[in-house]
Order: sequence, then structure tokens, then C-alpha cells
Amino acid sequence: MLLRHTPKEVVDRKALMINPAKTCQPIGAMYAALGIHGCLPHSHGSQGCCAYHRSTLTRHYKEPVSASTSSFTEGASVFGGQANLMQAINNIFTVYEPDVIAVHTTCLSETIGDDLPQIRKKAQSEGKIPEGKYVLGASTPSYSGSHVTGFSNMVKSMIDLSESTDVKNGKVNIIPGWVEPSDMEEIKRMAALTGVDTIMFPDTSGVLNGPMTGEYKMFPDGGTTIEELKSTGDSIGTLALGEWCSADAARTLDKKCKVPCKVLDMPFGLKATDRFVDTMRTVAGVSVSDELVFERGQLVDMITDMHQYFYKKKVAIAGDPDQLISMVEFLVSIDMCPVHIVTGSPAGKKFIKRMEELTEGIGCEVNIKAKGDLFTLHQWMKNEPVDLLICNTYGKYIARDEDTPFLRWGFPILDRQGHQYFPTVGYKGGLRMLEKILSALMDRMDRDADDAKFELVL
Repeated sequence: MLLRHTPKEVVDRKALMINPAKTCQPIGAMYAALGIHGCLPHSHGSQGCCAYHRSTLTRHYKEPVSASTSSFTEGASVFGGQANLMQAINNIFTVYEPDVIAVHTTCLSETIGDDLPQIRKKAQSEGKIPEGKYVLGASTPSYSGSHVTGFSNMVKSMIDLSESTDVKNGKVNIIPGWVEPSDMEEIKRMAALTGVDTIMFPDTSGVLNGPMTGEYKMFPDGGTTIEELKSTGDSIGTLALGEWCSADAARTLDKKCKVPCKVLDMPFGLKATDRFVDTMRTVAGVSVSDELVFERGQLVDMITDMHQYFYKKKVAIAGDPDQLISMVEFLVSIDMCPVHIVTGSPAGKKFIKRMEELTEGIGCEVNIKAKGDLFTLHQWMKNEPVDLLICNTYGKYIARDEDTPFLRWGFPILDRQGHQYFPTVGYKGGLRMLEKILSALMDRMDRDADDAKFELVL
């Protein structure tokens, strides 16, 4: 039966979420922490919470995710987990020797009211944090926000390590937002082609998409180093990719170290990538490389060649707010019609207004929901069928029930490989997205064609 019990009649729900389009804050915080070299994420809560967060990331990235936990029992849940965290910090530095412990809270520790800054100061004063080692902390209760919020809060905590010497290093900070390790690699490659020296934080490339060498390493070679995080305070500027994922950290760094920041959309698709490249060029005072101009031309060429297959195709899409903004803009730019748009994150009126601006004039009525769920998306699709569903793995049930072509995109993707290795940002990533969209649409054309219309060349 899967989801075939979903009714067509849409009823307004305020206190009930069915089939969420998000997951909880600590997963985002853990992912961000893995982007620091030599960092061990620490879940300040129960063992079960930590196991869930680790397993979700492991299933998506197909890589082992190391993390520690304060192992709350009934006593810590009632009287507080300070003793647990103090002991954990001492054990972790003694046994695993990380450069950084990145602590994030859970429902249990937030409900009891544990004060992370106070506990960290106590650990420092009692000598439990060795010289040259660091402990970061982020408040990430699971009962508010989403994985996007947790990512943002942990990245913001990284600014605690930034320092300013009043001598600029000539580098540009890039906060990439929640994208794949492959996307972070692509963003760094584009910056290098433009001649921009960058510090990316966090950076999970080489951590969650590393090679199989046959040699075990507790901490992979990738990630932003402590030295790089410290020097972010001397950079000439910061590019924050995504209002909900990256902006808070960039603005905090600006306030602390007077590093001017600019908040951009994630560089999915043609227009958003153009803005990213142009801003890099302006901030660093360089010219755009011929190679990037060539790659842009390839993307434009493919859009032109295949436009007839995109034209007026209706799309239902769910994902994170920052990703949706750029992806919806990309779909509209190739004359597709995103008619059902859902994010599970509490992005509010600002997100809805941006979506309305991007979809104005597409010639279709558009449904938009922030802090929505996949049940709502499914109901909308029952009332107005679409030609393509773009969503994470949980959308496969809706796609099967409605017999709709399906493109896996976003987090988590649990039943396919490759997303951690092949980027979808930038011009190269745009080509890959077009190829995946075309494959989904053309596979359906072939499947539904009768013998007379089963064409060799499309």
C-alpha cells in the first residue's frame, strides 16, 4: 500500500507533521563538525541519539562517521550532564587525541538546561583541555529548527577560533552551506580557476568522500585546519552561500573581526553560479578564467539543445531552503514549472516571498509551504499531477504511488551512490543536473511510447 492511503482533500494542520521533510538539528551540527580537520563531534545526550545521528550520515555518505557521546542515563537526564561531559572531554583527549571536540546538545541536555559555555570554562580551568587543543559548543535542540539550523549553529561556533592580527592575508572565506563534499571540492576548484585564494569552512571534502587506501585513520586528511580557522579573521572578505546555512557565521565573523561579508545564493544552476563567480571576481579583484567561461558556454549549449524537453514540464520539489531557492530559479530559467515547493525547515515568510518572486510569471498556480511535510506535497501532487518529482530518498514512495519520474536530490539519499563524488553546484554541476533531469523525463517517454513512437533518436 505504501502511501496510497493519502487523501486528495487538503486539511490545514498546525500541530501535526506527517512524513517530515527535514531531520533534527544535531545531524546538521555533526556534519558541520566533520568539516574540521582532526575534529571529533560529540553528542551531549544519550547513546541512542548519537547512534541515530551517526547512522543517518553513514547511510547517506556510505562512510564511517566517528562521534562520541555523553551517554546520558536517568540520573544525568534529571540532574544535568555536566559530570558526564567533563569526564567525556578528559577521556576523548586522552584516548583519541583530536585537535578539536565539537559538542552539540540534544533534547535531553537542552531540556535539563546544561550550560555548554560554563562547562567548557570549567573543563579549561581544571586542565581537562590540553594545551593547543580546543572545545567548541553549539546549542542544537532537536525539538526546534531542523538539520539546517544545527549546521548553521555549529558553523557559527567555529568563529570562536577566529583571530585578527590586523594584517590581511589576501584570502576570501567561503562558507559553503550544507552541500555535498563533491560540491565543496567544485566550489574550491572554481575559486582556484578564478585565481582566488580561499579558506573554506567547514570542508567535508576528503573526509566523507575519501579514497579506500587500506590504511585506517581516525581522522581523515581533509577538513579545515585549526590554523585556517584562526586566520579567517584576517581574510579580506567572506562569501556565505545560503541565508539559512551560512549567513549567521559570516555576520558573526564580521562583527568580531571586521571581515566584510556578502550572502549569496548557493551556486546551483546558471544564474546563481554567475552571481557567485562575479562576486569572487569583484572581492578578489581578478578576472574570470577562460576555462570557467568555456564551462558556462557548455551549460548554455545543453540548455539550448534540450530546451524542448524541459519546456512547461511541471515539477514538484522538496528540500532545504537555501538549496530550493537556487534550484527553483534554475528550473524556471530553463522554462520548467515548479508548481509544488516544500521545505521542512522553518524558513518563514522570507522564504515564501523569495519563492513567489522566482515563480512569478511561469503561467501556473504555485503551491509553496515552509515548515511543511511530504504528506502535503503528496496531496498537492494528487490534485495536480506533475511530470517530475525532485526530492530526497523519502520521495521514492510518493513517486511510486503517483507513477511520477523521480530525481533524487538533497539530504538524505539512502538508496543511491555518487552524490558525494559528483557535484551539482557550478556550471559542471548544472550539466549533471540537466543530464539527470533529461534522463528521468526521457526514460518515461520511452517507457510510455507505443511501437510507432518508440524513437531511436530523441
